[in-house]
Amino acid sequence: MSREDQNEGTKIPDPKKIEKEINEFLANKYGNRIRVMGTQIGSWPGAAESEGGQTVSEEPIGGTIRFDMKPAELHEYLDRFVIRQDRAKEILSTKICTHFNRIRHFQQRGGEDEFEGIGRIKSNIILIGPTGVGKTYLIKLIAKKIGVPFVKGDATKFSETGYVGGDVEDLVRDLVQEADGDIEKAQYGIIYIDEIDKIASAHNIIGLDVSRTGVQRNLLKPMEETEVDLKVPHDPISMMEAAAHFQKTGKRLKRTVNTRNILFIVSGAFNGLEEIVAKRLNRQGLGFGALLRDKSEQADLLRQVKAEDLIEYGFESEFVGRLPIIAVLDDLDEGDLYKILKNRYSSVVTAKKQDFKSYNIDVRFTDDALRAIAALAHRDKTGARSLVSVMERILVGFERVLPSTDIRRFTVTADVVADPRKALDEIVADDLHPSRCAIFDEVDRRERAELFEELLQREAEFEKRFGRGLDGWALQTVVDAAVNQGVSVESVYKRYFDVEASVHAFEREFEALYGLKIRFMEDAMQELISLVLNGSEEALIVCRKIFQNYHHGLKLVMERSGDKSFSIPREAIKDPERFLNETIQRTYRQQETDRTLM
Repeated sequence: MSREDQNEGTKIPDPKKIEKEINEFLANKYGNRIRVMGTQIGSWPGAAESEGGQTVSEEPIGGTIRFDMKPAELHEYLDRFVIRQDRAKEILSTKICTHFNRIRHFQQRGGEDEFEGIGRIKSNIILIGPTGVGKTYLIKLIAKKIGVPFVKGDATKFSETGYVGGDVEDLVRDLVQEADGDIEKAQYGIIYIDEIDKIASAHNIIGLDVSRTGVQRNLLKPMEETEVDLKVPHDPISMMEAAAHFQKTGKRLKRTVNTRNILFIVSGAFNGLEEIVAKRLNRQGLGFGALLRDKSEQADLLRQVKAEDLIEYGFESEFVGRLPIIAVLDDLDEGDLYKILKNRYSSVVTAKKQDFKSYNIDVRFTDDALRAIAALAHRDKTGARSLVSVMERILVGFERVLPSTDIRRFTVTADVVADPRKALDEIVADDLHPSRCAIFDEVDRRERAELFEELLQREAEFEKRFGRGLDGWALQTVVDAAVNQGVSVESVYKRYFDVEASVHAFEREFEALYGLKIRFMEDAMQELISLVLNGSEEALIVCRKIFQNYHHGLKLVMERSGDKSFSIPREAIKDPERFLNETIQRTYRQQETDRTLM
């Protein structure tokens, strides 16, 4: 057998060839009704297949997953983004970090032994809380911070479709997609199922009740451990993949995902659960079936929920047993909604700023405006979700009209919230009114000062992450760029160091190309970094454009002075041609002076 034949089974096939083979397969199966147009072929990134269905990672297990994160670190991260919910954040950060640290612990020991694996219980979690309090947001933040794929499903879908076992498996397959095809990484993901309270069985009901109980029972295996085949039965794409794989290798394609380490988190409002808890605690209100109307009392009761209460609510005991951790989230009051708006990490205000920034319009919000928006949102009784709808109702007219004007900045005040139409007419009539300009400038100044102070307080965090923190002009440059562009200050902070490294790379590149050593002075470095952070081009491109003709001029200087090393000041960045000409002229004058003295 030739070496070419030996390599045939390992090399990636030609896309045109595989497209032809797939179309032949489809023609035999379905006739000429279906064809593949344009095929992209590549290796499956994350696993090697075997006939037994076991997967072997091609990269270190888990990729960039933070298996070693400490609960306090995650808790601090959640505090930055999520208002209130202290007890829930404590439970989630602790148990989820423990889940991943335990995985790391057993991986380092070579896996669980025969006895330690028996009876192992995952830290699957139930989240209880009304709509709009941040249940989904919390889990998304955690998944992002730890670096695991995250997918969300809705339990009501399972009920409505008469669940037959495929929906949760689809969520597992979605984890693989979220992990960019990395099966190994997907096996450490988080599956979040909302409205789980909707599949609690109702007593003495036949039909729908049976369906709900069936949903619970079919969730048991995935929540504990099972193998999910990535090949979906009767799916044309899966069939094509299988056909192509068999034709290439002569082996049956089988890729599976093990749910052993996939964390399942379910959530719901669980209306009426507090009454079951009250009954158990003998704290029922006056009269038979009296409602517990005080929200603080309801929250207090829900925090005392036990497994028996959930069983009484309508869940199978085996199902409750798979969810050993319970976290209760509190309802949000008007003050909480204001804090969400005031929080710089709030997506509500940030998203609206970015909407206007896309039209090159800067918008600022006064504290009085944020309080007024929070008050309106609280009346809707849908938690933080109402903040977005209220914000849209107030500013949709501005978003429609202002992009067609020359107005480039405005401030949302309490008057704007109270009467948006009147305020819009006044701004369009005279956007540069001194009082409006003064309000914008004051809010803008305060926002930058608060952000600067916050970053100073987080210096230790940035030192740990980047090796050093920023202060003075550097930190102010980061703050200004983040505010001016309406982007995350963390991303600008990171980009600062990337730009700095690129500028030094340009210094080395210039020396390698022309044999001339240039070094940017501190003020020049400041100017360059500020230019790049507030622009859209990369640092190397900016440097090459500014200094594209410098090697010619500096070589003239070198020929007359003998210097091969040059310090570049800020003036060279602001007006490169003028600085270079003055440098050449100064060198010539100095040479003439030296000749005269001789």
